[in-house]
Amino acid sequence: MSVAEAKPYRAVLTGAAGGIGQSLALALAASCSAMLLVGRNAEKLSALREKLVALHPDLEILLIAADLSSDVGREATLIAAKSLPGGVNLLINNAGVSDFHAFASQPMDTVESLITTNLLSPILLCQKFLPLLQAQSNGQIVNIGSVFGDIGYPGFAAYCATKSGLRGFTQALRRELSDSRVRVRYFAPRATRTGINSSAVDQMNAALKTQADEPKVVAQAFMDFLRSDRNERVLGWPEQLFVLINRLRYQITDNAIGKQLEVIKRYLPN
Repeated sequence: MSVAEAKPYRAVLTGAAGGIGQSLALALAASCSAMLLVGRNAEKLSALREKLVALHPDLEILLIAADLSSDVGREATLIAAKSLPGGVNLLINNAGVSDFHAFASQPMDTVESLITTNLLSPILLCQKFLPLLQAQSNGQIVNIGSVFGDIGYPGFAAYCATKSGLRGFTQALRRELSDSRVRVRYFAPRATRTGINSSAVDQMNAALKTQADEPKVVAQAFMDFLRSDRNERVLGWPEQLFVLINRLRYQITDNAIGKQLEVIKRYLPN
């Protein structure tokens, strides 16, 4: 096996400083000849690079601390990506934020931040990166969504809207580019044990006995997905079943979640 076959990716990973992001970087590194890690926390990015260099001394690693909610940050990321040896052929839109709150009293700036970070920013970043990816023989985009992109859930109305929008965008762009050399895919974790969850969410998940994955488990599932021919994957069981039911018979999901509502509201910030 040649080096190119063993390490086929030259990847840009956003949200690399976060819980899932760091695990994705560590899992992906063995299959990469070069990586650009993007995040807001420069110290965490530097610490992550040290781990990766220790494990993969030959890996070319670039860092950029950027706010992707601004065009300045997105443009700086694009410029940095152009420095990847061989050119970027994999864009992973992983950056995201969450907020568990009753929608009626959720601050407007929080709603705007959710939409900008989780939906608008990855859409605009995809647009900026398309020329670079189209220049490759095997470019691809993977947008990291959520099971809540399919299942609307109390306390996460705005968040669900962003992930549902991201899934719809991914599907539409995949079809638009189906006659090109760029593949567009969607990967949706379920509940994951990271700092993105508030203490209220953690307490609610415990009360509802909601299964949650470790970031390393999500990262390994992502690598399995990346090597597969699938365009979409939702993690977890019974979450995959709930997604299917919700698409076909949403009333069943309505009734199931309705039985949880009393517990949800016990932990729901107002």
